Amino acid sequence: MKHLTQALTIVFAFLPATQALAEAIPVDVRKTNGCGCCLSWMSHLEENGFAPTGQDMFGGLLVRFKLDNGVPQRMVSCHTGLVDGYVIEGHVPAADIRRLLEERPDAVGLAVPGMPYGSPGMGPEEDREAYDVYLIQRDGSTEVFSSYPEE
Repeated sequence: MKHLTQALTIVFAFLPATQALAEAIPVDVRKTNGCGCCLSWMSHLEENGFAPTGQDMFGGLLVRFKLDNGVPQRMVSCHTGLVDGYVIEGHVPAADIRRLLEERPDAVGLAVPGMPYGSPGMGPEEDREAYDVYLIQRDGSTEVFSSYPEE
């Protein structure tokens, strides 16, 4: 009985971590080799309950991938993620991805064009420049999904 109690104690101790791993949302990230800010953004996702995996692509193929997946040229950034049927372009905060997945709009996905300083993966948030996260509609139009003021 003592061994069973010890075994159950160990199982219950690891249960929250096991559940967290089982609930992590997979994100397929396409990026160029050696992009440090892409890796930093992926770390931001991991810290917020996502399970990103990266796939390196040559620059021209990555641009083609973005366009083929509905990202308008004016919304392009350095990496593109795919999550549960949506495209995530650039340094989109994990909270906005979660909101997108909860609200499930009929859209292509989200984008943070360019590489704004202080967005996830682009330096400290405490010193960020103002930026917007855009919702990309199926017709290529965009609207502001959320805004982050200068800090």
